[in-house]
Amino acid sequence: MENEKLIAAIREGNTALGIELGSTRIKAVLVDENHNPIASGGHDWENRYENGIWTYGIDDIWEGVKESYRKMAEEVKEKYGVTITTIGAIGFSAMMHGYMAFDKNGELLVPFRTWRNTMTEEAAGKLTELFSFHIPQRWSIAHLYQAILNGESHVSEIDYLITLEGYVHWKLTGKRVLGIGDCAGMFPVDSETKDFNERMISQFDELVSDRNLPWKLRDIMPEVLTAGEAAGTLTAAGAALLDESGNLKPGIPLCPPEGDAGTGMTATNSVAKRTGNVSAGTSVFAMVVLEKELSKVYEELDLVTTPAGDAVAMVHCNNCTSDLNAWVALFEEFANTMGMKPDKNELFTALYKKALEGDKDGGGLLSYGYLSGEHITHFEEGRPLFVRTPNSRFDLANFMRVHLYTALGALNMGMEILFKEGVKLDVLLGHGGLFKTRETGQRIMAAAVGVPVSVMETAGEGGAWGAALLASYLLRKKEGESLDHYLSDRVFKDMAGETMEPDPEDVTGFQTFMERYKKGLAIERTAVDSLYI
Repeated sequence: MENEKLIAAIREGNTALGIELGSTRIKAVLVDENHNPIASGGHDWENRYENGIWTYGIDDIWEGVKESYRKMAEEVKEKYGVTITTIGAIGFSAMMHGYMAFDKNGELLVPFRTWRNTMTEEAAGKLTELFSFHIPQRWSIAHLYQAILNGESHVSEIDYLITLEGYVHWKLTGKRVLGIGDCAGMFPVDSETKDFNERMISQFDELVSDRNLPWKLRDIMPEVLTAGEAAGTLTAAGAALLDESGNLKPGIPLCPPEGDAGTGMTATNSVAKRTGNVSAGTSVFAMVVLEKELSKVYEELDLVTTPAGDAVAMVHCNNCTSDLNAWVALFEEFANTMGMKPDKNELFTALYKKALEGDKDGGGLLSYGYLSGEHITHFEEGRPLFVRTPNSRFDLANFMRVHLYTALGALNMGMEILFKEGVKLDVLLGHGGLFKTRETGQRIMAAAVGVPVSVMETAGEGGAWGAALLASYLLRKKEGESLDHYLSDRVFKDMAGETMEPDPEDVTGFQTFMERYKKGLAIERTAVDSLYI
């Protein structure tokens, strides 16, 4: 009977779909009316370093979106015998920030410049001084102003400046809109007006007035929307673009597209004050919802918002598990050479668990997983690096432990600033690849931040599920029902999770490692200066 009800819900479109374009994987998750995932599909992809730019191609974007949708729809057909023709609501999410500039014909003017690029130091510094507000290098406005400073010819042709998920949403609906959480990663927003900061908009226009550009900043920016607001419907062309089978019908409502930080907060029920979440994968970032403003500007911290527009302090680090994953791949290659052919997930689990056997401080070993630059430690470029002294305790357990530690080294430095500001955090909710191995990621994170870390049963679903929840909120919210109440009362009320308190010995060991990490940054600097890409 329950299965028949679910089949009817799929057929009638009593569902919600979330699609997230992450750094290494695009994922689609379909949920039922109770917010439970019922089908998913995915596509692996990688950014490329081309002509000094970290980028993804337009064709790569659509290949991944289409394949993720197709695999999800195929799973629905296989499990429930239903061909999807409609969906209750759809939400898109992607890597925050970055730079996608389009001309009046909708053509991309320069290759997509992702969040990973650290090439806008001059622009970010000048804008931070102008606004008295920290502008990170990866924000869209920093990329735009740097392009202006560089005299790039495409700037005068810009008709629309947007982030990745906003681009996908635009092509499917025709609407030039973006959720406030990712708008705050393009340009500072005002949490009171729920819009871009008007004072700073005027300051920027005045700053570039001598350039005689044919646009004002607002002309080329998306409309700011908060969670639950209507953001357009799927057009006939959009339906054909998303579902090449032609089965999907137009007219489906879409919620405001959000960045992966916003969907991460949603997926972990951490949009209320004194809550926070940490997403740990290719990059790592912690989002802490603030009770009050910080006392001053910190270049290590970003001030953004929840999908509902409440102020959030964000500690964003470009590097987390990429170098760690490369080492696991090396171990896999060795195992294959020896004829063992291990399952990749089992290999990760075994190596992560082995890390817990290591010395609390990592045995005196040191590593930097800097595949790219890291703004918290002031690196424009990175060089993955592993260092040990002759008397370091060099074994597999310590090797794995120190690579997990270093993945959170920059994050620790950013969180330390927040806690010194008096920011209170009751619990940090974790999601992302680091937490897939039971206990290990949670325990290491608790040691790094010094507060309890909780992981929900749905942590593995990640931002795609969070995007589906935002779509569900658009579809099902009651009059006046806020996003935090919707999540607490209707999504997470009976959902199980596991909370781990920080182990005092782990915390002490991590602090010892961090003393080594900070001193060793000089070695990383030498590597950057000596080893050219």
